Amino acid sequence: MADAGRLPPAVPDGRARAVVDAVRPAVDGGRFAVKRVAGDRVDVEAQCFTDGHDILRVMLRWREESVPTWNEVEMRALGNDVWSASFVAARVGSYRYTIVAWVDHFLTWRDETARRQDAADLLLAARVGADLIEAVAGRACGEDAMRLVDWAARLRAAGGVEAVRSTALDGAMTDIAMRYPDRTLESVWPVELPLVVERELARYSSWYELFPRSASDTPARHGTFKDAERRLPYIAELGFDVLYLPPIHPIGREKRKGRNNALEAGPDDVGSPWAIGSAEGGHKSIHRQLGTIEDFRGLVAAAKRHGIEIALDIAYQCAPDHPYVKQHPNWFRSRPDGSIQYAENPPKKYQDIYPFNFESEDWRGLWAELKSIFDFWIGEGVLVFRVDNPHTKSFAFWEWVIAAIRREHPDVIFLAEAFTRPKVMHRLAKLGYSQSYTYYAWRNTKRELTEYFTELSRGPGREYFRPNVWPNTPDILTEALQFGGRPAFMLRVALAATLSASYGIYGPAYELMEQVALEAGSEEYLDSEKYQLRHWDLGRADSLRAFIAALNRIRRENPALRTNRRLQFFDTDNDQLIAYGKTTDDLENAIVCVVNLDPHHAHAGWITLDLGALGIEADAQYQMHDLLTGARYRWTGSRNFVQIDPQRVPAHIFRVRRRVHREQDFDYFL
Repeated sequence: MADAGRLPPAVPDGRARAVVDAVRPAVDGGRFAVKRVAGDRVDVEAQCFTDGHDILRVMLRWREESVPTWNEVEMRALGNDVWSASFVAARVGSYRYTIVAWVDHFLTWRDETARRQDAADLLLAARVGADLIEAVAGRACGEDAMRLVDWAARLRAAGGVEAVRSTALDGAMTDIAMRYPDRTLESVWPVELPLVVERELARYSSWYELFPRSASDTPARHGTFKDAERRLPYIAELGFDVLYLPPIHPIGREKRKGRNNALEAGPDDVGSPWAIGSAEGGHKSIHRQLGTIEDFRGLVAAAKRHGIEIALDIAYQCAPDHPYVKQHPNWFRSRPDGSIQYAENPPKKYQDIYPFNFESEDWRGLWAELKSIFDFWIGEGVLVFRVDNPHTKSFAFWEWVIAAIRREHPDVIFLAEAFTRPKVMHRLAKLGYSQSYTYYAWRNTKRELTEYFTELSRGPGREYFRPNVWPNTPDILTEALQFGGRPAFMLRVALAATLSASYGIYGPAYELMEQVALEAGSEEYLDSEKYQLRHWDLGRADSLRAFIAALNRIRRENPALRTNRRLQFFDTDNDQLIAYGKTTDDLENAIVCVVNLDPHHAHAGWITLDLGALGIEADAQYQMHDLLTGARYRWTGSRNFVQIDPQRVPAHIFRVRRRVHREQDFDYFL
């Protein structure tokens, strides 16, 4: 029979009475990391309380993961037992944070003393306080200790109610005493919550996808890295900061696909870049017609001079003649006839691609080799990777490999190309992906866009899921783009560039408004660049290059558009008009966008702004400066009229300029 007078040794000290609860932000209770970028203020809240009426002190603890010592900042009470504090994550890397709370008997005594009315109680409280202050002095040192001892003596000697009260409530001495609390019975939130801090490109970026093999100025000639390098001034003029290249490796010859995904390839068909590997090499090799490794290094260096980073596609799959297939057949699944299982998603079949088997007996060897592919290209100066179909690979692998790479190279950024079920997409983001593709391409109506982007910016995923929205990709030519004409391309890229801090386009197909589908009901392009060379006339008079360049300039010049955290939608009385705004935390930069979602017809209506959210006083006069056209409009109050003709410009992007004063009949606006 257990000894009723003794507690098991696992029971903590029952005298610790402070309770710490509901710490946030936290992703799945601390199982996964919250994400921020360098320089961000990390705001932390917790519910902290104790039994009775004693006073708590609460500290936010934080440290860089590689540093053993904690920093602390005192949390302030917001009311209803909610406490708040923040710290600045100054550098890229991994961090930890937690909460510590304790019952502070000195502050409890001081609070009660301030409320006491009875003289006898007050004199007795003075003696109690003197004992407490002497205990504080015992924890202090130097001049602070001597001043505290003197304070205790003065409190004991004080006579009369007012003398006791003024001595006990001495603010300067209270500040000294608070430096030396008794924390022997503190309570610590049991989880050191993880935080991953990345560089700003993880939150704010604009991507341009380019097939180097189609970058030649000469029709039918296979493009090279040198050709892609000559495109850099054009891409810089458009304002993109990431140039994403589909796989640049040798392309398999066995089971090679022909034009428009034909099963039989002709002798001149170039195949799909995602069918990686041949006798010439695999994932660490370069397609010989693109150039040499020296040419690739030249492209990376030249891009950097233009303020552009190269992003590479990582596609963990092999063509049938990839060296891995012969060297490591156990890394693939076998069919009953002994052949290797190709990729398929019935009824779709991808005979030119062999997926890896992540249940292989040699999974450790497979993992190590796949990580070495990242390591190789990082060694060649690539720090941004777009990962193809990560949802078809092992989650455990992604958690391991991203963490391992981030320990060695914290500046590396990963984009998950996963158009799949929502929970799977969110799991990949939790596992460490810096950014994620979204369903934006298929969200068209006002209701769809409002609900989806409210979820992305306000839902729990905001702490770890960073959207990167694309109106098109080499795989996605939506119905809206097939039939909406030039206005559809303009409005869809305007939405992408302003609703999300990160977005991308597949070009030059986008700015040249490629809109012919393979067949009715298909989202595949006719004469898809995935299977053949294309020649693009970048000088076409109808190109959207100037419009896209203006969007990216507006994004650069307005910090409100470089984050998603303060996105807010505004009411409109016409469902073909969508209105929304973004602001910086200090409201110094405020942007309001109004977009006509109908590419075929002009629409007008009234929008109702939340003036407080924009930093505008009720009934104040303010200026709406359209950054796309340069036009300026003077508005008053929250409800104002707009009319948008998509055949001209399908959107307003307003910079809100508040009037600050009037002098000599001139109005001045911020």
